[in-house]
Amino acid sequence: MRGIVLFSGTTEGRTLSHQLASEGVPVTVCVATEYGRIEQGQAPGITVHTGRMEPDQMAALLAGAALCVDATHPYAARVSANIRSACEAAKVPCLRLLRPASPLPDGALTAASAAEAARLLAGTQGNILLTTGAKELAAFAPLGGQRLIARVLPSHAGLEACEAAGIPAHNIVAMQGPFTRELNEAILRQFSVGYLVTKDGGEAGGFSAKAEAAAAAGVTLVVIRRPADAGLSYQEVLDQCRKAAARWNK
Repeated sequence: MRGIVLFSGTTEGRTLSHQLASEGVPVTVCVATEYGRIEQGQAPGITVHTGRMEPDQMAALLAGAALCVDATHPYAARVSANIRSACEAAKVPCLRLLRPASPLPDGALTAASAAEAARLLAGTQGNILLTTGAKELAAFAPLGGQRLIARVLPSHAGLEACEAAGIPAHNIVAMQGPFTRELNEAILRQFSVGYLVTKDGGEAGGFSAKAEAAAAAGVTLVVIRRPADAGLSYQEVLDQCRKAAARWNK
């Protein structure tokens, strides 16, 4: 019996797991990478499973759980679909913890995908700061590495993705966020950026700090919109977890 199984990778997921554990609810937290494991941290009552899983592996891990919470990133559509499939197979209820979408500032451009954002920028001039994550860099490679500035995690995977996209070393900002408005603005000015490409990671993902910095620096914001999804707030999910744990303990 595993209590609550939580697929995490977001600030809300980490906060939820620690809150439940502090209330005596056993939580198994699933993260995809070693970086995610380190970010998750340790606490009594929390078991961390590290590594990507296929739906059948997820279903096996879910066996006997009281509830599953999908607290993965708003853009992790494929992972969320796999989690739902695994929950159906394991006959475990599933909740989606989804942070609210952000209001877009005036003048922001939008795209449905990284590839569409790259096409949107194909006829433009000026440097482009990419804050979309290493997995999306390849879509922007046709724009020319010399005008791309990539902000990625300081990991081998991030640096390798930059190299594969033809982004020179002096255009790589390898840092772990979140970033303040002031630091975002300093980076935009340091690299003479004309366009800032981002996903809508919500307040916890630093979206407003990016938008405010872009406005202050006179930079055009390009937002890759979220996949269609529906979910519950942090408080709603916490309440449902408490109820599930109470039933599980009877």
